[in-house]
Amino acid sequence: MNAPKGTYDLLPEDLTKWHYLEEKLRSIFREYGYAEVRTPIFEHTELFQRGIGETTDIVEKEMFTFPDRAGRSLTLRPEGTASVVRAYLEHNLAASGGVSKLYYYGPMFRCEAPQAGRFRQFVQFGAEVLGSADPRVDAEIITMAVNFYQRLGIKDLDINLNSIGCPECRPLYR
Repeated sequence: MNAPKGTYDLLPEDLTKWHYLEEKLRSIFREYGYAEVRTPIFEHTELFQRGIGETTDIVEKEMFTFPDRAGRSLTLRPEGTASVVRAYLEHNLAASGGVSKLYYYGPMFRCEAPQAGRFRQFVQFGAEVLGSADPRVDAEIITMAVNFYQRLGIKDLDINLNSIGCPECRPLYR
């Protein structure tokens, strides 16, 4: 029997490389004052419908969704942000005052046609800053990404920035 289509095994020689990447990222997150958070691999489906948007391709076409024994709809997490925000709110991390700088790492799942370089199970690292609307937060996260690539020895790096715009102007581009 083989692994399910769109998944893969990480063997010892693969894990040596993964551990190297993980430590580089964790080191950068620590330097910038981010704390790690780990969330469940599955969540209530409604979290992703509300957090990502009910009409997005991820929610409409790409989620692994199933009922639990009580009939509630659960979904394997397709991305990390919604779960981190849920944990932030559920555990009242805002009560500690100030800004919460959190990072996460783990498997995510998308029910899409497997193809070269795209898998149904994949690993995602992410950073979230909650409690601040300061645009310098975006600059900090971009700087962390650049530092990561530089520490991997990647010298010739181009950064392309984009924006989905403000809620008022987005409808003009639909």
